[in-house]
Order: sequence, then C-alpha cells, then structure tokens
Amino acid sequence: MADTKKPLRALRVTPKPVAKLGRAEHTRAAILNAAFDFVWKHPFRDLTVATVMASTGVSRPAFYQYFKDLHEVMGTLLHMLQEEIFEVVQPWLSDAGDPVALLHESISGLVHVCYHRGPLLRAVTDAATTDKRFEDDWRKFLGRFDEVVRARIEADQAQHLIPEFDARPVANALNRLDAYTLIDAFGRLPRKQPEPVREALARIWISSLYGSERLAGESPSLVRK
Repeated sequence: MADTKKPLRALRVTPKPVAKLGRAEHTRAAILNAAFDFVWKHPFRDLTVATVMASTGVSRPAFYQYFKDLHEVMGTLLHMLQEEIFEVVQPWLSDAGDPVALLHESISGLVHVCYHRGPLLRAVTDAATTDKRFEDDWRKFLGRFDEVVRARIEADQAQHLIPEFDARPVANALNRLDAYTLIDAFGRLPRKQPEPVREALARIWISSLYGSERLAGESPSLVRK
C-alpha cells in the first residue's frame, strides 16, 4: 500500500560511491534533482536550462558539461524511474508462490512509486506530444514493460494458471491502463488518495488474468512453480 504519510520528495539522485567523490558527480546529481523538483510544481513546457540551474548554485553554462540538453536530463530521470518500478514489481514477474498475492504486492509497489514520482511521468508524456525524442523514450519505456508482462502471462498460461489467449495485446492494454490511471491520479498536485487507485488496478489485473473469483484475497489453489 502506498504510504501517504511519507513527505513529498523528489527522486533523489545519489552520486556513485567512490573513494574520493568528485565535484562533477555532485553537480550532475544536483541538476537531475533540480529538474525533478521543478516538474513537481510546474508544467514541462516551462522547464528551461536556466530554471534548472538557478537552484543548483552552479552557473548556467556548466549545464552543458554534464548534459547535451533537457531531453538528456529527462531521459536519464525516466530511465531511473523505470529501474525503480522494475524493482518493486519483481514479486509478480519473478517469484514462485500464489500469483494473485504476488500481483497484489507488485501493484502496491507500483502505486507507491508512482505516488511519489507521478509528475515525472506526466512531464514525459506531455513532452512526447511535441517532441519525437520524448515520444520515442515513452514508447520504449512502455515497450519494455509490455515484453515482461507478456512473458509472465505466457509463463503462467503454460502452468495453467491463466486461461489461453493472446498475451501480447492484453499486456499492452493493461500497461497503458496503468499509465493513464497513475498519471491522472498522481501526475499533478494535489494527488489523489493512493488506496482506491491500488484497489482499482488490482481488481482489473486479477479479474483479467486469474478470474474475478480470485478478487477476495489469496488463492491457495493457484501455485506458481
């Protein structure tokens, strides 16, 4: 379940640990954090190099020592978010046991992450409507999730846990439903309450994949090996 008691915070970028941390790593992290902080409160169209650098304490020309442009900054943040989401959804993607309970766990993790990172998703999708590079980034972001969800559905179908159907379009539809729902709920302040969002996504995923009779809770009759 997403924790609404945690303070609103940005995606903190931590420099890589080294014996002696250089100034460059600190500056690069500060630029990424400043960009994320900005899109919490402002639309992406207002993001500029000047606004990013204004809160870093570093001169504007220094930006180009670390990034080619704002697209590279946002692409880096989107990649970090992708890895963060993959980490929290691993229970359903990879673990053995009750797949319905594992799906509940993964959806809870997904909602928790997106509750804190929603404006980044909104910023990228906003930018994708006017910039082909952002459009490509967003397509690849969704595509990676499409592939792993398709593979998981097919693996569960092979174990007779999910009925036979074409897994690819179902995976695509579920992922886009997630994206739209999470951006709508958490992409702007004030955010919606996370628990109803979690319940809605869980209901749709579980009933679509494992059957509406599994909505009540754990499913001891379903065991993934």
